[in-house]
Amino acid sequence: MANITAKDVAALRELTGVGMMDCKKALVEADGDSEKAIQILREKGLATQAKKAGRIAAEGLVVAYVENGVGTVVEVNSETDFVANNEQFKEFVNLVAKTIIDSNPADVDALLKTTLSGSSVTVEEGLQELFLKIRENMQIRRFVRMEGILVPYVHGGGKIGVLVKLESDIDANNEKLFEVGKDCALQVAAMNPLYLNREEVPANAVEEEKRIMMTQMAEDPKMANKPEQVLAKIVEGKIGKYYTENCLVEQSFVKDGDMSVKQYVDSVAKSLGGSIKVTGFVRFEKGEGIQKKDDNFADEVANMIK
Repeated sequence: MANITAKDVAALRELTGVGMMDCKKALVEADGDSEKAIQILREKGLATQAKKAGRIAAEGLVVAYVENGVGTVVEVNSETDFVANNEQFKEFVNLVAKTIIDSNPADVDALLKTTLSGSSVTVEEGLQELFLKIRENMQIRRFVRMEGILVPYVHGGGKIGVLVKLESDIDANNEKLFEVGKDCALQVAAMNPLYLNREEVPANAVEEEKRIMMTQMAEDPKMANKPEQVLAKIVEGKIGKYYTENCLVEQSFVKDGDMSVKQYVDSVAKSLGGSIKVTGFVRFEKGEGIQKKDDNFADEVANMIK
């Protein structure tokens, strides 16, 4: 019997788009022969997915969901908007989110092996069943799970999903507290901050910004002759703008540009006679970072009939 390694399974999954467990079973049955394993997967009804493995799944849905103080943001990709609007697909994504909350899997591979919430099959098996109905490549790409006072927000029917975490001595069921979280989630969705606050900004990122600013001033005839220590002070002043653009709590509040997000949060906390602090957030945008293919429709049809 051939020695089937995790690398072999991952390679077959990359070639076919089929789930890890099915790939492993096929390799075992094929005694390690990758080409034969692909044929086995096709014979088991996964042929279409194997043929479509080269297609990019960059559409889909992002869901943000909270239940009993536990929340998640999860992205499940599909090839087309059409499938993303399919009710069966939406239901599956919501069940995946609930599974993450209930089972706390370590990563996507662990999630795939977890029993899908409300069913007797694993998430991976549920995904395969859905594929056999929809016949389109689908992938669970990523998720984050958080616990605490959490407020979710989904924008554009699943284009962007946000989860904001708060710390407060105010009753977690207070509508005003929820409103603060929702406003912060809207801020994150709209302004896409890179960090929560300036303390989270890596030192090397700050140094790189300073280097760029120094280079720009060195090339400016009006600045070129100024002493280096003067330029350094100017840079220190400019770096403050970097924080206000990239740190959530220092950004100008989208609903009132006269105050920062932190000032808004503090003002609500004061009116409620307590404290509120934004301690974290997650923002997923559907398909971000995925390289989409540029095939036009005519090319796609031609490729299908080859």
